[in-house]
Amino acid sequence: MERTFIVGGNWKMNGDRKGIDEIIKFLRAGSIPANNEVYIGVPSIYLDYVQQRKPKNIEVAAQNCYKVEKGAFTGEISPDMLKDLGVKWVILGHSERRAIFGESDELIAEKTAHALEKGLKVILCVGETLNERESGKTNEVVFRQTKAVADKIKDWKNVVIAYEPVWAIGTGKTATPEQAQEVHDSLRKWIADNISKEVAESIRIQYGGSVTAANAKELAKQKDIDGFLVGGASLKPEFVDIINANAKKPEESKESKK
Repeated sequence: MERTFIVGGNWKMNGDRKGIDEIIKFLRAGSIPANNEVYIGVPSIYLDYVQQRKPKNIEVAAQNCYKVEKGAFTGEISPDMLKDLGVKWVILGHSERRAIFGESDELIAEKTAHALEKGLKVILCVGETLNERESGKTNEVVFRQTKAVADKIKDWKNVVIAYEPVWAIGTGKTATPEQAQEVHDSLRKWIADNISKEVAESIRIQYGGSVTAANAKELAKQKDIDGFLVGGASLKPEFVDIINANAKKPEESKESKK
């Protein structure tokens, strides 16, 4: 099955209106393949600002939302609020939310289920720490995090999974293409065995973790890597090069992505 290549930029807690204008300027100037899907994860305070100014071929994603419709949850935002701004995507389960803010697999699953129920598309982040990788627990952790969500939802058509090895986020270290492919392949097989073969074939799995223009092309060649979730590089013009990492010469076959 041909899966649409999808690249996201996670701005994290970065940016101001002047800096955002510069980002939007290089995104407008850059070439974005018509067959690629692109989104940018924006701090909540700037969601409306970016939504009004972004190129039409790029979607805006929130970096978080809560598990209920409304209520006494100071500092949180709901899927309904995001939809009110025209935002269609939300990033959930990022390692920083898990590690710094103590979000559990259960909470992330509940947030994912509610966001989907409200009609948002979800980028579900999963990944292991360095200690977990060195202990041989990569698959155990990634499967556990995915299972928590699988226990809460039935329909996966609006979910993109982002595999982000925590040890490679913001460190300059990157999983080799072979390491990343191995986890993507294992996760897709787990999905086939535990959810369905149809979901396994259709769901897109992004790679995230110090992705740059220099390493994106080799990563994009792996058959189970369907795009990237990019951190710091999404604030720079090289983000456009990463968006184009899967671009093939006319004579090149697309068989590797089937």
